[in-house]
Amino acid sequence: MHKSLDQALTYSNRWLDLIKNPVVNEEQGKLIIEESTSNFAEHFNRGWLDYRKSVKEAGDWAATEWTGAGAVIRDVLGREYIDCLGGYGMMDLGSGHPDVIDAVKAQLGRTPMPSQELIDPLRGVLARLMAEITPGDIKYSFFGATGTEAIEGALKLAKLYTRKSGFIVAVNAFHGKTMGSLSMIGKAHFRQPAGLLYGGPVYHVPYGDAGAVEKQLDICQTIGVDIAAVLMEPIQGEAGAIVPPDDFWPRLREVTRAYGVLLIADEVQTGLGRTGKLWAVDHWNVAPDILTVAKSLGGGVMPVSAFCSTEEIWQVMMYPNPFIHTSTTGGGGLACSAAIAAINVTLRDRLWEAAAAKGAYLIPKLNALAAQYPQIYHGITGKGLLIGQHFNNAEIGYKVAAGLFKRGVLVSGTLNSAHTVRIEPPLVITYAQMDAMLDRLADTLAEIAQGM
Repeated sequence: MHKSLDQALTYSNRWLDLIKNPVVNEEQGKLIIEESTSNFAEHFNRGWLDYRKSVKEAGDWAATEWTGAGAVIRDVLGREYIDCLGGYGMMDLGSGHPDVIDAVKAQLGRTPMPSQELIDPLRGVLARLMAEITPGDIKYSFFGATGTEAIEGALKLAKLYTRKSGFIVAVNAFHGKTMGSLSMIGKAHFRQPAGLLYGGPVYHVPYGDAGAVEKQLDICQTIGVDIAAVLMEPIQGEAGAIVPPDDFWPRLREVTRAYGVLLIADEVQTGLGRTGKLWAVDHWNVAPDILTVAKSLGGGVMPVSAFCSTEEIWQVMMYPNPFIHTSTTGGGGLACSAAIAAINVTLRDRLWEAAAAKGAYLIPKLNALAAQYPQIYHGITGKGLLIGQHFNNAEIGYKVAAGLFKRGVLVSGTLNSAHTVRIEPPLVITYAQMDAMLDRLADTLAEIAQGM
């Protein structure tokens, strides 16, 4: 029995009016904040409120996201925050990039979603673009909405092609939270509560240790356990922007070929320029067999993801059953138009070069602060604009993130490492905005040091 259809209709009408007329006064803003926090607590996830600095550190009125442009986010009361989180890698182009918005608006006026029976052109266009910009012999792509979907597809493709079921992944890896991707995660507190996961063998090895991968492959071969693929992040994101030794990826490529195992690069967070190369594997001139991408692929406007591979491997997706992997909503017109525009902007503005230059500017300054406050910092890691600030304990990490939030800078810890706070801004962040962030960080560190 429905609870209240009339109430739902009235409520949705009110919010549609707000959506269509997004300019609100202070009184309306405060009502929106109260209502939003209540909705989260009563109907979405009360626990989220307990962990959000936007609730705990924003003063009398919680920070409720409303608008944004470039590397600045504004809440419903007009308070501004320099975005040094970048939607966990989603906002490479910043908030509401006009070129991406225009493309999506144009497609929205034409057809938002395909019929699934006719050939929709944008899915083909995006697939061709992916073939042109990805490393090695990658030629085919399949599109979904999320990074975890891309990982699930990559795992399935590896199994279909090799007819094997085992995987080797890294300790502290993060690959998603659906059952297959969750099985690959290298952190107990996400895996254990879910109980029994993927039925095939999954082995975890230290990240950055190609010798450990080779040893595990040798053991599996000796005991008769078939491995389909090695799945790795080129640079670990959620673990804290962990950069492997320079010989790691070239050796992975050699070892996987020697053992007849596929190599999957999870570029969900690192792809499309984040680390200072178009693809993070480009740092080591390695071409994987399968590549996944999401987050920034949608230009910060639409959710879209892809897993991509070579023509040889993709044969199992085409024959004898071309419908062996499908999605009704994945790769729709709006998503593809956003991705096409995002790729265009990234290539036109050579944003990976911007990320490299800005990382080269920012990381030494962060290292200098770390040297100034050894009682606070454990160290700085990362490449480009995927940077990890590692603190001596989780409490300090929270104080830094909270202190920056109070000073109008948005950062966050990682899902895998409570003592690490990432700096992962849009690639379009300005040098003036980075300098402002550094000044506010210095103020925060001085305050923390004084209280120690």
